[in-house]
Amino acid sequence: MEALLLGIYSFFVWLIFIKFKWLPWNTQTQVTVAIIPIVGMAILILLLNVFAPSSTDVRVFKYTVPIVSQLRGRVIEVPVEEGNRPVKKGDVLFKIDPEPYRLTVNQLEAQLASAIASQKEQEESLKGARGAVDQSAARMREIAARLELARARVTQNRELVATGAGSKFDLEQAETNLKDLEGQLDAARASQVQARAGEQQTVQKLGAKVNGEFAQVAQIRAQLENARWELDQTVTRSPCDCYVINLQLRAGGFVAGVPFNAVMTLVEAEGQVVALFNQNELHQVAPGNEAEFTLYTDPGRIIKGKVDSVIWAQGQGQLPPSGTLPMIGVLTQPPGRFAVKFDIADKDKDLFMAAGAAGNAAIYTERLAAIHIIRKVVLRVGSYINYLILKLH
Repeated sequence: MEALLLGIYSFFVWLIFIKFKWLPWNTQTQVTVAIIPIVGMAILILLLNVFAPSSTDVRVFKYTVPIVSQLRGRVIEVPVEEGNRPVKKGDVLFKIDPEPYRLTVNQLEAQLASAIASQKEQEESLKGARGAVDQSAARMREIAARLELARARVTQNRELVATGAGSKFDLEQAETNLKDLEGQLDAARASQVQARAGEQQTVQKLGAKVNGEFAQVAQIRAQLENARWELDQTVTRSPCDCYVINLQLRAGGFVAGVPFNAVMTLVEAEGQVVALFNQNELHQVAPGNEAEFTLYTDPGRIIKGKVDSVIWAQGQGQLPPSGTLPMIGVLTQPPGRFAVKFDIADKDKDLFMAAGAAGNAAIYTERLAAIHIIRKVVLRVGSYINYLILKLH
């Protein structure tokens, strides 16, 4: 762009001083003609770097998702392909043999049905034991009432016999009835103790309740839910809209279910575009400023966006806890750059941008919009220069 401006300037100098000779071409005008472009270009470049800063270090970052099997098993299908082939969220990545996990589910379903039936049987037994306890208690109350009456009759007959007004036979008969009722009360008490022991035994067999279910049934049901989850995990699906790289897995292989043993890697379809700027270039930059950038992988294309944020942090500003003093003075590294994150415009969001792609960028601040056109021209010229592959072989 600077060369173009100098060319235009030279053309007008030629017209004014050489072609039409409107002004004399002497030492004074020659010095003036030489100084004007130098001063003008210097001022222009300084203003551009403040109000339309540029970066030659643009990077496309994309998160990667290592895929690890939740289970062990033999791989029976890998329907995805490696490369720039999109994989939608929920698409099948690979399947392992589900038969061992299906057998576990069937086994636990049978155990659960047996446990539920046993629980119902125990509940019926508990109802019977509690009924026996209630029946024993009612029998004891009945015998206790009769026993009280028998004791009163024995007392009365003893008083009558003592005064000579009663029959000794009636007294003996009353005493016999009293002993018989006492024996019945002891038998009813023993029956009640036995019924309570049966009730307690049945309660122990049923166990405590968890969420309204007895512990044994709840335990088997939890094991069954886990087994069903494992059966579902025999099909591994994509967690995002991505594409697959580093695909070494093949049908017939074996996955071990180890957390650090990734079988493939997914790269997210959408990435983040970040440009690095010198620290003194960012004092006029604010979120929402218009931005443009180019990528070497796509010559001639200008990608529109806006400034999302300036990441006001970098490694040189960090002081990790340690027992050593921070380095200062001549050993300190030169000031690092700060990253500016871009939001891509809607019309360019579907554009494929390779992870790690590099390029150039420019930010257009709110002031001196008239000179932004120069930065835009420079950016576009540089984008078309990317078509040139300067190799000797």
